[in-house]
Amino acid sequence: MTEESSGPALAPGTALPATTGLDRLPRQVHAHVTALQPARNEQERAVIQRLMEIGFLPGEPVRVVASGFPGGDPLAVRVGQATFALRRHEAALVHVQAGAPA
Repeated sequence: MTEESSGPALAPGTALPATTGLDRLPRQVHAHVTALQPARNEQERAVIQRLMEIGFLPGEPVRVVASGFPGGDPLAVRVGQATFALRRHEAALVHVQAGAPA
């Protein structure tokens, strides 16, 4: 597993790119999963598999409900009707788009 992330969370009111990493989604912004990042190694493959098993699948509604203090790690993330704690580097593997799926 790598410690990389797509960068810091976007500030409230900042326009979101078409697709962004879940780790960059501001708190309480409703979004949906668009894809999971392709695995770069076996550890990432295992994390991505687990994320899919717990419900991080394309089309699923998702939002960040809280983040840890200090540093913002872990994130409390709601997917469907369940809430999970994810580290930022895990959340970065989930690609999301703000709003409801098309």
